[in-house]
Amino acid sequence: MTKTFEGAFPVLITPMNEDYSVNYDGMKENVQYYLDLKVPGIIIVGSTGEFASLDDDEKQKIVELVGEMVKDSETQLLVGIADERTSKVLEYAKIAEDNNADGLLLINSYYQTPTEEEAFEQFKDVNDSVSLPIMMYNNPFTANVNLENETIYKIDKELDKVQYIKESSGDIRKVRAIINNTDFVFFCGSDDLAYESFVQGATGWVSVAANIAPKSAQKLYEHVKAGEYEAARKLNKDLLPLCEFLEDSGKYVQIVKKAMDLKGLNGGPSRKPRLGLTDDEVNNLKKLMEKLD
Repeated sequence: MTKTFEGAFPVLITPMNEDYSVNYDGMKENVQYYLDLKVPGIIIVGSTGEFASLDDDEKQKIVELVGEMVKDSETQLLVGIADERTSKVLEYAKIAEDNNADGLLLINSYYQTPTEEEAFEQFKDVNDSVSLPIMMYNNPFTANVNLENETIYKIDKELDKVQYIKESSGDIRKVRAIINNTDFVFFCGSDDLAYESFVQGATGWVSVAANIAPKSAQKLYEHVKAGEYEAARKLNKDLLPLCEFLEDSGKYVQIVKKAMDLKGLNGGPSRKPRLGLTDDEVNNLKKLMEKLD
């Protein structure tokens, strides 16, 4: 394994112009912001990056742009490669591998409601074809499947490239079971359970909130790692309302985009059918941002 992924990884938006085209210059400026902060890692072309709304040329251009920016930095790059078709997943993996990615983020088929065997076979097909470490992604809310613990254990035992897991079921008992029964490097995927996951032994956080408050998100991990639990609980008290807003609103992409605009960076609209925030939601976001970073 190369250098182990660790800490709070912002899962980046794809900034857009008012005509809904990708704002590549804005993407470059946003990425540089995180590189200057020396965040441990970033993730692109994921759910927060509206991957399902991007065409292949847009995805490739984003990966090429960001890959060039991170190649001489200490910040690691994970690239989302999800698709319903395993053949397309492998195409996206090759693009990532050719553009300085450090790892691949993969969720099982998210529309076809695969069986446990089908999910395992999809991860196996990718595992057997790539050179980079894979972070498997369990998210029953978007993939319609909550992978059974036994399937996760089997993947851990049999697939050598699948070395990480992003767990987003929202079930702290599942978090505990995976950490205690696998060799996976565990990343929290539920923003509102980051503190609890770190206490259980999570090594990282695939974080929507870290787009908005990257310093606070990373500091939460560092406090727990150092055993500074009182400081961690205090910081979590400030972070949690933002995390809950992101988790519960159904508008996590739009929230991050508006936050980036408020920070003087680049957000813009989300592609339809996503709609923008209401005035009340914007005012709530501004209040939540006041205590962070």
